[in-house]
Amino acid sequence: MRNLFFILVLLLTVNYTQAQEIPYSFSLEEAVAYALENNYNAINANRDIIDAQKQKWETIADGLPQISGAISYQNQLIQPVAQIPAEFFGGEPGDFEEVVFGQPQQATATATLTQQIFDGSYIVGVQATKAFMRYSQNNKEKTEQDVRQAVVEAYGNVLLATESVIILQNNKATLDKNLFETRKLFENGLGDEESVEQLQITLAGVNSQLKNAIRLREITLQMLNLNMGLPIDNRTELKESLDDLTQKQIDPTLTESEFNMENNVDYKLVLNLNEQRFYELKLAKSRALPTLNAFVNYGGNSFSDSFNFLSQGTQWFESSVLGFDLNIPLFSSFKRSASTQRAKIALEKAKTELTQTEERIRLQLENAKSDYILAIEEYGTSKENLDLAERIERKNQIKYSEGIASSFELRQAQTQLYTAQQEYLQSMVDVINRKTTLETILNN
Repeated sequence: MRNLFFILVLLLTVNYTQAQEIPYSFSLEEAVAYALENNYNAINANRDIIDAQKQKWETIADGLPQISGAISYQNQLIQPVAQIPAEFFGGEPGDFEEVVFGQPQQATATATLTQQIFDGSYIVGVQATKAFMRYSQNNKEKTEQDVRQAVVEAYGNVLLATESVIILQNNKATLDKNLFETRKLFENGLGDEESVEQLQITLAGVNSQLKNAIRLREITLQMLNLNMGLPIDNRTELKESLDDLTQKQIDPTLTESEFNMENNVDYKLVLNLNEQRFYELKLAKSRALPTLNAFVNYGGNSFSDSFNFLSQGTQWFESSVLGFDLNIPLFSSFKRSASTQRAKIALEKAKTELTQTEERIRLQLENAKSDYILAIEEYGTSKENLDLAERIERKNQIKYSEGIASSFELRQAQTQLYTAQQEYLQSMVDVINRKTTLETILNN
C-alpha cells in the first residue's frame, strides 16, 4: 500500500512537470487576444468596470429607504437627586425634600426608517454615475489599446532579436571560415599578417554582437510574456516570422481610411472630463436648493432596579415618532457662490482642453500616416540595399580569395552588409509598429 502511494505521487509529479513544460505558441493576433484576457492591467480594467457599477448603485441607494436600529443600556451607579418643595408632602413652606426619580437601570430599543424626499445633490449624483460608467468603459478601451500596442511591439522585438541571432550566427560562420583560410595562407607564407588581424577585428565585433543579441532575445521574450500576463520565464513560441508578419502589415490604403474623431479614445476620455465638470457645476448650484427628508421611528423603553431586561414579563413602554426635516440654505457668506464660480471656471478649462485635444489628435493622425508611409518606403529601400550589400560582399569574397581585393576592402564590404542587415530587420519592425500606432488613432 505504501509503495502504491509513492507511485501515485511520482506519476502526479511527472504529469505536473510535463504540463508545466508545454510551451505556448501564438500568432500575433492570438497573442493580443490572450493578453486582453490575462494582462495585469487588462484584468484590473475589468475590475474597474465592476467597481464603477457598484459605485453607481452605492449612489442610487442613498436616495432609497434606509432602516437603522439602535439599542442602548444605562446603569446609573449614582442616581441624581432632585429637591422638591416640602409643602408638596405636607411639610413647612421653604423646606425641600430630596427625591430620586426613576429606577437606576434603563434599556432602550429603537428602529428608524428614513426616506429622502428631495435633494438636488442626489439627483445630480445619480446623473453623474452614468457619466462615470462611460468613463470607465472608455478607460478600459484605452487600456486594451495600450495592451495591444505593447504586445505588438514586444512580439516584433522578439522576432527582431531572433532574426538577428540567426544572421549573426551565419556571419560568424562565414568569418570563421575566412579567418581559418587566411591564417593558413599566412602560415604558408602566401598571405600577410594584416589580413589575419583585419578578420580578427571583424570577428570580435560580430561575436560581441551575437552575445548581445542572444541576451536581448531572452529579455524581449520575457517582456512579451509580461505583457501577455504569462510568467516571464514561460517557454513562449511565436508562429510567425518577421518577414511574413511585415507583409501582412503593409496596407497603403489604411492612410486613406475615414477618420471619425468620436472614435478616438483620447478624445472620448477628454469628453468624459467635460461631462464630469458639467455635473460638478450642477452639483455646486444644487447646494442652494432645500432638502426634505422624512422619518418614522418606533421603539420601547424599560426600567428596572436590576438587569432583567431579557426576562419574560419585563414591561416595555412603546413610543413612535413620524416627522419631516426641511433644510433651507439661507446665507453662506458667498461660499456657495464662490464654489459655483470655481466649477464654471473648471468647465471652461475642460472645454479648452477638448479643443486642444481635437487639434492634437489631428496632428498625431497626420504624423502617424506620414510615419507609416515612410516605414513602408524604408522597408522597400532597405530590402534593395540588403540585396546590393550581399552582392557586393560576395564579389569581395571572390576577389579576396583570388588575391584581387585586400582584407581592408573585404572588411568594408562585410561591415556594410552587417549594417544593411540590421537596417532591414529594423525596417520590418517599424512597419509593424507604425501601423499599430495609426490603427490606435483611427480606432475604426
